[in-house]
Amino acid sequence: MEDKTPQEKTEDHQIRWDGSRMRTTYANVCNVSSTREEVAFMFGVNKNWHPSQKELVIELSDRVIINPYAAKRLALLLTNTMAEYEKRFGVINLEMPDVTPQ
Repeated sequence: MEDKTPQEKTEDHQIRWDGSRMRTTYANVCNVSSTREEVAFMFGVNKNWHPSQKELVIELSDRVIINPYAAKRLALLLTNTMAEYEKRFGVINLEMPDVTPQ
């Protein structure tokens, strides 16, 4: 039987990605917080569809906690992934709210 697990080779090591216990969760909201020792990502779903609602309720489903070194690698990986995505599919323009203190 052939092993269907994705593999990568580096200079000195072979990496085998074991997805046997992986689960998939959809999220359209992510929040990030950090301390000196860790960076925490909270993922959830915004199910509010009416702009007139006064309160947004985000149903949180997952929290992933990583160390700052892994967070830095993740930031680089996401930057490169989004650059490739936008090269293929076009630039994503986000309207960012003004968060300047008044």
